[in-house]
Amino acid sequence: MDTKTVALVTGASRGIGRGIALAFLAKGMTVHVTGRTVTDAQASVHPQLEGSLDGLRAEAKDLPGELIIQVCDHADDRQTEAAVASALSQSGKIDILVNNAWPGYESMVEGDDYTWERPFWEQPIWRWDAMVGVALRTSFVASRAAAPNMIARKTGLIVNISFWAAQKHHGNAIYGIAKAGTDKMSSDFAHELRPHGVTAVSLYPGLVRTEAVMRNAEYFDMSNSESPQFVGLAISALWADPNRLEKSGKVHVTADLAREYGFVDIDGKKIIPATLGDF
Repeated sequence: MDTKTVALVTGASRGIGRGIALAFLAKGMTVHVTGRTVTDAQASVHPQLEGSLDGLRAEAKDLPGELIIQVCDHADDRQTEAAVASALSQSGKIDILVNNAWPGYESMVEGDDYTWERPFWEQPIWRWDAMVGVALRTSFVASRAAAPNMIARKTGLIVNISFWAAQKHHGNAIYGIAKAGTDKMSSDFAHELRPHGVTAVSLYPGLVRTEAVMRNAEYFDMSNSESPQFVGLAISALWADPNRLEKSGKVHVTADLAREYGFVDIDGKKIIPATLGDF
């Protein structure tokens, strides 16, 4: 029987998704990833300016795991379902599904106008479509497609990447609505999956050194920042926990999991867990 862990990470061309994929690959997993940005040339005209699937492939070439890339626009449910079906066809299972695809940070500045922190009645409606209509929706669609395989095998882990905006106002009402929906989705997934031995959680990273954060590092206190891989280390540790079902339906903070499971960031740094009051 093949015991190699198989993961699917959505939105892995850059940022947290890319870091999770690299952390999984470093642990020898088979990692299916999705993304829209294939080449560095495409990345250069993307709102985030950098991060591509080709770049991920190059960065991962010396890691022990197997990387399988699926070009996917998660605004199209059929492409999301096809990505899950492809992973199942090629690997026979999905042990870990990480719902990370997130177009919500694109175009925070429109022209010269920083619209991100406008009140809800002045928010462009496309931002709702990006954060709720794409990000939250595709997390549901991907989970819906992957769950039957997990249920049949009576094991699996669904991780929904979320944030403190679910619990307090954090600069943008739509952002908070999307993340609150993410946490409620994790909770309800867990309730329905528990009898089948499948775990579903929300995971809150801290300040992560994504490409976008590093371009604006002067505006952040980077002293307690996390590598993008740190998020993947947290998920890996949770997957390795034989009692992970006890954590199902709850919100977990990456650094809290690091303290519990005894791992540090890739540079050896111990991350201090964030709390609601830090944001």
